[in-house]
Order: sequence, then C-alpha cells, then structure tokens
Amino acid sequence: MSVPLTELPPDFRARALHWAAGFAHCAYFEPNDLAYPGGSFQRLLAVAAAAPAMPGTLDELRAWLAATAPSAGPLCGFVTYDVKNEIEALTSSNFTAFDWPDLHFFQPEIWLYWHPDHLEIHGQSAGVLEAILATALPVSSPPQLPALRPRMPKADYLRAVAAIREDILNGEVYELNLCQEFYAEQAQLQPVDVFLQLNAASPTPFAGFYRHHHHYLLCASPERFLSRRQHTLTSQPIKGTIRRGLTPATDEQQRQTLLHDEKERAENLMIVDLVRNDLARVAETGTVQVPELFGLYPFRHVWQMISTVQAQVRAGVDLVDILRATFPMGSMTGAPKIRAMQLIEQYERSRRSLYSGSIGYISPTGDFEFNVVIRSLQYRADTGYLSFQVGSAITYDSVPEREYEECLLKAQAMLEVLKVKW
Repeated sequence: MSVPLTELPPDFRARALHWAAGFAHCAYFEPNDLAYPGGSFQRLLAVAAAAPAMPGTLDELRAWLAATAPSAGPLCGFVTYDVKNEIEALTSSNFTAFDWPDLHFFQPEIWLYWHPDHLEIHGQSAGVLEAILATALPVSSPPQLPALRPRMPKADYLRAVAAIREDILNGEVYELNLCQEFYAEQAQLQPVDVFLQLNAASPTPFAGFYRHHHHYLLCASPERFLSRRQHTLTSQPIKGTIRRGLTPATDEQQRQTLLHDEKERAENLMIVDLVRNDLARVAETGTVQVPELFGLYPFRHVWQMISTVQAQVRAGVDLVDILRATFPMGSMTGAPKIRAMQLIEQYERSRRSLYSGSIGYISPTGDFEFNVVIRSLQYRADTGYLSFQVGSAITYDSVPEREYEECLLKAQAMLEVLKVKW
C-alpha cells in the first residue's frame, strides 16, 4: 500500500508511533533527514504483537536467521553490551535494574517505510492507515521524577579517572571509555512523548524508539556502529566532542579547537586502529581503508569528530561472524579492547544493558544498519525505573574535571526533556 505524503496530516509520524507503541514489539528508526557520510537510518516503523522468545546467544541468532521464512520486510532487533560475555571470557556483575534479553530480533507483522514523497505500508496492512489516523495524541505532560541521582557520585568518578590514568601509565590500556549512570526510581512518563521531545531537542541520524514488552529505549544516537551495503562494511566511530558556539564566529572557533586538539585526535586515532583490526578479521585481505579521518560534523549541541573505516567482507561471512569480530564497538570500550572491558567492569557501578549496545535492522538482501546506543534513555514501565548513561574516553592526558563536564554536555538534551537541572 502506497500513500503520498501530501495526503497525510503533519502529525502523522507522531500518531503512527503512538499507535505502534501499543504492540509488545515496536522498532522505529529515525534519520531526521540529516546529511551524513554514507547515509543514515532509513525511516522505518515495524511492529509485532508477539515474537519468539530467543534465549539470546549469537549462535541462536544464527539459527533463527536461518530458520526465519524469507520476507519482503526487515528483521529488527537489538544487541546489548553484555553480549561481550559470549564473545570473550568476560562477566557482568554490577547492579542493573533492567531485564533486557542479551539480544533479541523479531520479524514484523506490519512495517512502514517512508520515502521522499510517499509512505509504504507492508505486511498485515488492512486497516492500518485508518487505525493510525484515528489514533488520538495524548495531552502531553512532563515526566514525573521523584529524584534523579548518580549511581557514581562525582567525587568517585573523579577518583576513577585518576586511577585509570595510573592504569594507562602502567601499560594496562591506552584508552578506556568510562561511563556513569544517572537514574530515577518510580518515574512516570509517556515514552513516545519523551522520545519525540528528545528527538526534537537533539535530532540525530541514528535515532530510534524501541519497545520490548515493558522495556523502552528512547535513543538520540549520532553514531553508526556498522552497516553492510552489498559487500562493503562501514563503521564510523565517534571520538572527540566539543560544545557548539553561540554565534557563527564562536562556533567556528570551537570547531577549529576540536580539529587541532591533540588529545581528541589521539583518542580518535586509537579507536580507528582498533576498528581497522576488528574489520580485518572478516574482510578480504588488503581491503580495509579509512576514507575519512578526523571528520568534523555539527549536531544541535556539539561538534563531533568522526572517522570512517570501510572494508570488503569476505565471501561466506554472515552477521554473526561480523558481530563476533567487531562487538562491542571500540568507541565504547577502549584499547586494547578486552583489557579495557575488564577495567570497565571494575570501575563502573552499573551494568550498561542496552547502553553501549546497538539497535538496527536487516534487509531481505542481507544488508544491515546498526547504531551505537548512546544519548539514550532506558525505561521500565512496570517498575518505573528510568536511566541514562554518559561517558568519555580516558587517556593519560585526561583532566578528571573536564571529563566530567564532557559527560554532562552529552547529557544535556536528556536533562532538558526530563526537566532536570544538574
């Protein structure tokens, strides 16, 4: 079914998402019409009332993909950070209030694709357009948060950064991504409304809304983890952040400051090298390349330093092979990756759950697109637990107070939509 966009009301996307959020499995991918090297998410909304319970291992994902009947539609899913424990000999024992499966994918019953001039509705499409148009938008109300608290107090965070600098001096790692959680208990909010507000406050090319039963992800990610377009794999790690200027002149000054910041460039280069090594494990020999190094891209609140790494995938390599070679993404771990993940478990207070993981979709051709889950809220509607995590890359040149300020800068849009001052 195809419908010209000119025939749809201006609030159609909001109505569609409110309608879709009534399903136990709902995935929405939003590119915000932003120009991005190599493209961004396709605007896609997919739902299913039920999906098979997957025990949640990569081998079971491979078996499920092989057994899933061919379809004209995408397969949508997520991979949490804890899948690292299957890939490497690692564990996770820090606190968590979430109960996401380690990974889960579903085959939608209904899916909507947006194109520049028309909307396509697929699957069990009878009555879907009418149901969406009949969906009433609820009266928006601010989130009710009894309190927002840090799992790691600031003084403890500063001490952790200092300790990591000592680890670097002692040769344990070159760089480590240290994250911290801010949380509220017994929170009440409308997940779709908060996502739409977050997306308006911080439009990004890899944003998404995801529901898995009582769990919700409200994601405003600027970062691509990995895409496959025919034989080409592309990863675009982000390392390097600075606040936008308030005037064109100060904004350009900030851009130049980031461009020439040796610490930020060193962070970025270390992760680019890590990604090159990861991709080489599944690439045709000699095909790994870096088309862009230290690219600077503006977002609503920040400039980001983004590099692009590409490779031609070897014949016979599937999605699970690629995940085993590349996950978790280097931009959220550090280098060397395994030791960095061990130290992350030591220094952080919370399990990351879907933060530092990925949401994405697989096309019927086998191409795929996955983001890095950052700048995101996780919410449990059954318990009222609300959480976001933010982090930064620690190197020997890190100044603890500046790293803490970078965390708050990355939290800015989320604090805005939660109506919280920090």
